[in-house]
Amino acid sequence: MGRWRGRHITRLGYARVSTADQDTELQIRELEAAGCECIYRDHGISGTKTSRPKLDKMLERLSRGDEVVAWKPDRLGRRTRHLLELLDDFKADGIKFRSLRDGIATDPASEPGRAMAQAMVTIISAFAQLERDQLSERTKAGMAVAAAHGRKAERQEITANHPNVKRARDLKTQGLKPADIGMIIGTSRATVYRYLSMESG
Repeated sequence: MGRWRGRHITRLGYARVSTADQDTELQIRELEAAGCECIYRDHGISGTKTSRPKLDKMLERLSRGDEVVAWKPDRLGRRTRHLLELLDDFKADGIKFRSLRDGIATDPASEPGRAMAQAMVTIISAFAQLERDQLSERTKAGMAVAAAHGRKAERQEITANHPNVKRARDLKTQGLKPADIGMIIGTSRATVYRYLSMESG
């Protein structure tokens, strides 16, 4: 990471989405509202990749005393080990980190709460990775069963009473756009439109 170069302290935002049909609009708005002077965004790039074009540029620019702001910790890194390595680097270089949705903030210059914030990031990241691993295992198991029966795995049927459909409708009534709704519930904008078109039972 960059070292102290005698300039003013900078708040840098980082946004990322994994697939091409997602957008960073919601993340960008919240990062701007948080006062980020410059925002780096990686589009359609998995958070499991430790090297990403815009993330690398941001890390190169950082200097002691700067603050990195992300929507959630998993935007910065989806693998627990990678995220903790970044946080350790931030700590060593005197860089602050803040997660907007989780209310987590680390500050190497401030001892109170630093250990607790680090622990919270670790726990959140570990549970997120556990959930992804379990989903991957269930998907692989389903495909294996389907292959054994000589057919492709079928998608789980989504009805109007599905939790994601209900959540999409609730968020729509709150005035959120389909792109924002998709970001929150973790699906594409096209799927959100399909959810909103379903009639409630």
